Amino acid sequence: MTTLILVRHGETDWNATRRIQGSTDIPLNDTGRAQAQEVAERLHQELADAGPVVVSSSDLSRAAETAKIIAATLAATPPRTYRQLRERSYGIAEGASVEEFRDRWGSWAEAEVPEAETWPQVRRRALAGLQRAVRDARRDTAPHAPTVIVVSHGALIREVIRHASSGAFPLEGERLANASTHRFLLERDRLSVQSYAAIPMT
Repeated sequence: MTTLILVRHGETDWNATRRIQGSTDIPLNDTGRAQAQEVAERLHQELADAGPVVVSSSDLSRAAETAKIIAATLAATPPRTYRQLRERSYGIAEGASVEEFRDRWGSWAEAEVPEAETWPQVRRRALAGLQRAVRDARRDTAPHAPTVIVVSHGALIREVIRHASSGAFPLEGERLANASTHRFLLERDRLSVQSYAAIPMT
């Protein structure tokens, strides 16, 4: 059994102006770096007696930099990055504002955007990436069981929560804030939600 903590990356300029990022590689801004340091210090306190901790992330720079800040604070080895853990590709919607997205394509969950990944594609990719990250972490810390921290992205983490809760969570109208943390247990191939952090969608 492995404790898995998913962390959404810190804020970027596109987050601040409510633009769709997807697979576009937008870096952290100064607020995002401060958020990453804050969550790193919180995790350091929470995991003080947890044994080995391994940090990994999406290969997009906003997640990778957040992961580096966390790993440095926890005195963990430098994070591995995984392309499978990057954000959902939103196709031609990337760069659009949230309002423009809603005007052009409608409901976030049901929108069909040209060239965008489907939700089932995102879920398959996410689960495969998490299994790979956990497998690598277990190998690196054997014979000890690690806590695995994975820094990723809002839409991907939402899809993992949906999978692990059989669609019960997140609740309608909830969103996952930058630098929020979400805890799971992975036992063999079964992923279950321990807790997730959400705020009202605006």
